Amino acid sequence: MKRKLLVLLGLATYLPVAIAEGAEVPSMQGGGLQSYLFLGVMFVVMYFVMIRPQSKRAKEHKDMLSKLATGDEVVTQGGLVGTIARDAGTFFMLTLSQGVEVPVQKQSVVQLLPKGTLQSI
Repeated sequence: MKRKLLVLLGLATYLPVAIAEGAEVPSMQGGGLQSYLFLGVMFVVMYFVMIRPQSKRAKEHKDMLSKLATGDEVVTQGGLVGTIARDAGTFFMLTLSQGVEVPVQKQSVVQLLPKGTLQSI
């Protein structure tokens, strides 16, 4: 720790004197092409790590929503589990138990359950 502090103090006193005397100060090496290449590689990595999987999940969710029909058993984002009673545009009427129906937005459906799952719960 003390050694690093002494080195930093030495540089802090050397650089202003060197600049005043006209000596060359060591500068960073590398051209602009390397930085652009690095940015390009980082964008490609971010695309394959974040953007592509998210768009894939969104497409799968959209496909699942388009295939939903009356009688399907589903789970919503809020954790409600029920059977689709009827389609009402952007909403479903979800039957939670006999005589209990709740309107639910189609977008809130997160999972399609196999038939008969509600009977086993």
